[in-house]
Amino acid sequence: MTSRFTELVVDCHDPERLAAFWCAVLGFKVIDRSEGKVEIGSWEPTVEEVRARQMPPTLLFIRVPEGKTVKNRLHLDVSPIDGSTDDEVARLVGLGATKADVGQGPGRSWVVMADPEGNEFDVVRTLAPSN
Repeated sequence: MTSRFTELVVDCHDPERLAAFWCAVLGFKVIDRSEGKVEIGSWEPTVEEVRARQMPPTLLFIRVPEGKTVKNRLHLDVSPIDGSTDDEVARLVGLGATKADVGQGPGRSWVVMADPEGNEFDVVRTLAPSN
């Protein structure tokens, strides 16, 4: 007996806003929405596909009344695929992200950022082909 990692749930105030932000960051699309919830992903899960193999999880944004109060215990890492880490950080700032300080200190190879609701994530090494 096994389970599959099918979705990562993010509590938030504005599911539509965060879903739109993360769709722009990751190139995902909205695959489901209902009152207070928006699910995004790179594919539309079916029971058959999920049972057949491990697929990338979707992100599910759910409206909650309380705000974020402490540093995330779980966060996403994103890797740019067609530009430098610095170029990606600039693009993400343009989408509404901010640089964040969680005590990581100087000289790190990654950049800690926060989405529009303050959830931390890291921009790590670029996967862009080198010239």
